[in-house]
Amino acid sequence: MMRIIVIGSGYVGETFSILMEGFGNEVFRITKSGSGHSMAMDVSNAKSVQSIRDSIGDVDAVIHCASSGSRGKDRIQQYQKVYVEGCQNLVESFSDSMVLFVSSSSVYGQNDESIVDEKSKTEPPAKTSELLLEAERIALDANGSVARLSGIYGPGRSYLLKRYLEGTSQIDGFSSDSSGRWINQIHRDDAAQAIAHIIEKKLVNEVFNVNDDQPLLQRYCYQEFDRRFKNGIPKVREPQKGKVRGWSNKRVSNLKIKKSGWEPKYSDYFDALDNDSRILPSIRDNIFKS
Repeated sequence: MMRIIVIGSGYVGETFSILMEGFGNEVFRITKSGSGHSMAMDVSNAKSVQSIRDSIGDVDAVIHCASSGSRGKDRIQQYQKVYVEGCQNLVESFSDSMVLFVSSSSVYGQNDESIVDEKSKTEPPAKTSELLLEAERIALDANGSVARLSGIYGPGRSYLLKRYLEGTSQIDGFSSDSSGRWINQIHRDDAAQAIAHIIEKKLVNEVFNVNDDQPLLQRYCYQEFDRRFKNGIPKVREPQKGKVRGWSNKRVSNLKIKKSGWEPKYSDYFDALDNDSRILPSIRDNIFKS
């Protein structure tokens, strides 16, 4: 049995917590508010983190998967506090534990359709992604590990499908016959399983891309949607300027984590859409409620 702290009890964090409890592990949920069954802690406050360390005692692993909690003007400041300062506080207070930082594939800024792996250059156009890299280095320097998750979807959450059904999708490109950019995704349950795999195997001082087996071109995605839902194929439009994480066009490789023994349950997005019966009804419900 492992004792595990999970910072952030959100979409992936709560799924991971339930998974690990199902395996007989002791899980401590940590949120800033302390709501529900969680304990209250401000990860950006060193005294708050140390207080939790004193209260809980020794743990095997600390999973930092908290949300920055902001999409406004203070987004960069929140990334600095939650991720950079948060990671620093965690590795100092839990120096004998494995700290796993849940990062993002947005740290890869490539826009040339290239395949990127963990050795590829990380030169993101967005300041927020630069801060994720800084947090990654803190975790790795403390003999921790990093999971770079691609776009997360699953029950109740699929930006791609929601926008298509709402009729607000577009293919990013500069000519009418463009196939658009590559989309990299991971099912929520597979993301949780990958995090569990990394800590169970004690894969320390490593970076892993967590992506499904098959990145998909936008046009192919919308052709598949049209075949299923008969809503047509979106028009090609120039990529939106000023996106929060910057515009990129790359294919994220999951070969490294697969070689370590992990396999996604859903090989690609449409495998999940066809076999996870929770996704479509939940997205339609979200559209109806909005």
